[in-house]
Amino acid sequence: MARKKIPIKKIDNINARQVTFSKRRKGLFKKAQELSTLCDAEIALIVFSTTSKLFEYASSSMQQILERRDRHSGIQGLVNPSIGQQLGSDSLGILRKEIEHKTNEMSQLNGEEIQGLTIKELQKVEELLQRRWTTISKIKEAKLMEENQKLKQSFVREQRQPYESFTCSSSEFPPDCGCLYLNETKMLVQKTIVRS
Repeated sequence: MARKKIPIKKIDNINARQVTFSKRRKGLFKKAQELSTLCDAEIALIVFSTTSKLFEYASSSMQQILERRDRHSGIQGLVNPSIGQQLGSDSLGILRKEIEHKTNEMSQLNGEEIQGLTIKELQKVEELLQRRWTTISKIKEAKLMEENQKLKQSFVREQRQPYESFTCSSSEFPPDCGCLYLNETKMLVQKTIVRS
């Protein structure tokens, strides 16, 4: 059975997006490792998740590959220095904008710097908070269910402890009969004694 093709666009459901990210990231890293092994290529792969978590793969040493890339860029820069500088400044500019964007996003999530936002921007912040709230609620619910399960198991263990026994002094039973007092049911159980 052939796999169903999905349209390549942002996945709206945050849980489905996280699952897809995890699976595809693992697949990408596996393919990079296979390419490195099959073709004896040096590969460095860097991935940042939406939560800014870093995932990386390097066929040898990440540091060595990045240094080699810098040296290679330096050699190309000697041929045409303006292109090398432009690439460096463009990358730096992109990183600065990304950092600024993430910093603004974090401050807005904390309720800061939201006075000048438009209705659309406020709705985006609200949607982001809703998604995070949903994620937090699911994690909290799972932890509460886990804690509840532990408490249930603890309660069941306590209920299964051996019942206390004592000698019956009631006039209803003969003095030589053994009686067992069941703590939870508050019942007296008479042991039958077979005499030979």
